Amino acid sequence: MRKVEELAKAVVPPTVGNALRAWQAEPWLQLRWHFSLKRLVCLHRLRKFKNKHLGNRCFVIGNGPSLNLMDLSPLCEEFTFGMNRIYMLFPKLGFHTTYFVSVNKLVIEQCAEDIADLPMPKFLSWRGMSEPVDSANTIFLRSIYNVGFSPNPEKLVYESATVTNVALQLAYYMGFSDVILIGVDHSFTSKGECNTTVVSRGDDSNHFDPNYFGKGFRWQLPDLKTSELGYSIAREVFERDGRRILDATVDGKLKIFPKVNYDDMFDK
Repeated sequence: MRKVEELAKAVVPPTVGNALRAWQAEPWLQLRWHFSLKRLVCLHRLRKFKNKHLGNRCFVIGNGPSLNLMDLSPLCEEFTFGMNRIYMLFPKLGFHTTYFVSVNKLVIEQCAEDIADLPMPKFLSWRGMSEPVDSANTIFLRSIYNVGFSPNPEKLVYESATVTNVALQLAYYMGFSDVILIGVDHSFTSKGECNTTVVSRGDDSNHFDPNYFGKGFRWQLPDLKTSELGYSIAREVFERDGRRILDATVDGKLKIFPKVNYDDMFDK
């Protein structure tokens, strides 16, 4: 049996192999998706965004505490992706992000009502289809846990251990030429085995708001090494196409992308 598995890995392309492993891991979810009318509705909605922003730039906003060190007001004139509980920042900002992305089932489950109320286009994992988050501006994506980069989210997206990687795939699909990361601190004070589900016991020091994953919130410990693999693939895909991913995070620990100064991104 082991020889058969090794042979299969040798002859099956990685993307196909990932898809096959996804079927093994979540067979009922796969069946529900492929035979659902919702898949066709979401595909129709998603296709409206293909190359919609061809040649433009956008900002992908992480949720790290470094956001508190930045003047985010210039972003009101920019195309932006916000993720997970970024909406907690909207009252302070005075505006909301252009797009919203969330693929973590625990986040979607616990924040379903908040997500349902968001007015912008929302890109969510298919694992959230059973939650009350569906609306005319919701697009469910077939997201899988594996490491990779899909230039065509109509088929699937790779999570690579972080929602930021999914946002990068959507930005590529929409045609953005430059993607600028901010708030991607890539540093967590919480320690433990990667991907372990834990329950917060108090204030959250890993994000811009102490209540982000506040007391009682269930979340998964980060897998920084896996996310770095995903980021590396994303950089390669963008640069191969003459596009760029830049990192303007203040004091960020991520070393995959070229560093730029956030303030230099705007005309003075």
